[in-house]
Amino acid sequence: MTPDAGLAAASNATFVATIVLYATAMFGYAVEYAFGRANRVAVPERELVTVGGAAESTDGPDEAGTVPNTNVSPAQAVMSGKVATIAMVLGALAHAASLALRAASVGRWPWGNMFEFIVAVSLVGVIAWIVLIARKTVARRLGLFTMLANVLLLGLATRVYTEAAPLVPALNSYWIAIHVLAAILATGIFMVGFVTAILHLIKRRYVLLTERDANISFPMTLGPRLPLAETLERITWRLHVLAFPLWTFGVIAGAIWARESWGRYWGWDPKEVWSFVAWVVYAAYLHSRATGAAGRRWAPWIVIVGWGVMLFNLFGVNLVLGGLHSYAGV
Repeated sequence: MTPDAGLAAASNATFVATIVLYATAMFGYAVEYAFGRANRVAVPERELVTVGGAAESTDGPDEAGTVPNTNVSPAQAVMSGKVATIAMVLGALAHAASLALRAASVGRWPWGNMFEFIVAVSLVGVIAWIVLIARKTVARRLGLFTMLANVLLLGLATRVYTEAAPLVPALNSYWIAIHVLAAILATGIFMVGFVTAILHLIKRRYVLLTERDANISFPMTLGPRLPLAETLERITWRLHVLAFPLWTFGVIAGAIWARESWGRYWGWDPKEVWSFVAWVVYAAYLHSRATGAAGRRWAPWIVIVGWGVMLFNLFGVNLVLGGLHSYAGV
């Protein structure tokens, strides 16, 4: 199929609009994070108020008991957060439209090369975060960090931009709607889990330094306005419990597709190897998180290693190692 130039141009335009909207949301959340009222915190951390066994977090003053003396009032900060959420949702709609227009321009699934894969992963991450906010699982202002991760990821995507084009023959299979989609869903959720793991480590370190009355420097200065470390740990765990089976299915589906395409289930191709390494690392995280206090202490660090492996699998393998999965399009 000959690509439709008009639809491809519209896809590119909505992609640019997506980045602008996400950057706007990031700025709005930054204002709410910096100037809004922090969640109730104390050092050492106090127990959460529970209702029917479910943890509750309430809005209240900073640890000093007052809002920082700034020209931005708490009410204005809250409004900034609401505007940021609207910008994020509009950005997600533009994001989805960009992928849909790209798919329509070439008549195929919109994840046939590295650029499209990254854009789709980013969309999954944003949708996952919107769901968390809608369910009131996370504080809205923490969208600052998820938007930052997505803006950076989409910025990297522009470095491997590829014009809309038909699929290469090896990818022209119904398995692209199964294997690659599963990988995209898992990767997007893993990305959000990586963000919450980083925040968990910052909060945990902040509490420790405060208990020791030690000097606190950036990024631990972000700690006072973060939720309880236990809350962040629980969110990280749930995200990975959701993503890990998807990644497992993606690896298995990839092996079945390899059997149909190349006559073998497994050939130690670099992409296969690093996908399996990622699986092992995330399995180690789930095991560590379930093995008591000692294992849980190291669990968030394993998440960081896992995301590092995912990034290497995406960028390092595609751009450096090559192999049978050389479909980056760059």
